[in-house]
Amino acid sequence: MRRLLKVLVPIAVIAVGIGLWLTAPTRVDAARFEALTGDAARGETVFTAAGCASCHHAPDSEDKLVLAGGQAFPSDFGTFYAPNISPSEEGIGGWSIVDLANAVTQGVSPEGEHLYPAFPYTSYTKMEDQDVADLHAYIMSLEPSDAASKPHDVGFPFNIRRSLGGWKLLFFTDDYVMPAGDNERGRYLVETLAHCGECHTPRNALGGLDKGRWLAGAPNPSGQGTIPALTPDKLTWSATDVAYYLETGFTPDFDSVGGHMAEVVDNFSKLPAEDRAAVAAYVKALPAP
Repeated sequence: MRRLLKVLVPIAVIAVGIGLWLTAPTRVDAARFEALTGDAARGETVFTAAGCASCHHAPDSEDKLVLAGGQAFPSDFGTFYAPNISPSEEGIGGWSIVDLANAVTQGVSPEGEHLYPAFPYTSYTKMEDQDVADLHAYIMSLEPSDAASKPHDVGFPFNIRRSLGGWKLLFFTDDYVMPAGDNERGRYLVETLAHCGECHTPRNALGGLDKGRWLAGAPNPSGQGTIPALTPDKLTWSATDVAYYLETGFTPDFDSVGGHMAEVVDNFSKLPAEDRAAVAAYVKALPAP
């Protein structure tokens, strides 16, 4: 037994060390952001396209630019609550551009903790550095809130944040799904800022996006209903129909938008018509599954 322990203990120590190394948070290169200055006016467009207010305003709040957090997002792994991201001590008022870049593009907090991918950094990871700087400038111009962030309701083993490092090894990549073609803006909006795939793409048992069924529709994480497919076998709307829907919330059949998609339409209605047209062109270029 002693001989066995002499062999097993070093192996266990080495295995733990390798595990800690593999699951350690990865941060951005801070030097990339040192020369950047954010522009709040441009940041407002990034903020709107990314849907920040849709998730981070307080439940039932009339002022969606007070990012006090508190909305609940149920899932198979527990219930996640959007945190306060207003420019206050309770929010992210002390964050630098680098801190925001680490959270938004790497899923890592300023304290070095992995963030849960209920926050769509798996899409935002492709965000351009200047867009991060501009977003930081805009958020810091908003009204602060002293509301405390609500802790997530996540049980064992999903409450072990370090395990998210392993999840990232399996599913976290900054690769685009579709080729850009001549529609780089449309791809950037759909796959990055507007993070459409986070809801419209099905997930595997561990919560990773099944990119082989990109935008093919998915169960609603709340357990109520499904999120529709955007692929051509299911969505027969024209590009004009798609763009009009994103502007007004009305379908070609004279139905109106509902649920969380109403927030998405509210965001897109504030973007330039060219952006809605770019998204529509991207959707109509999707291959059949």
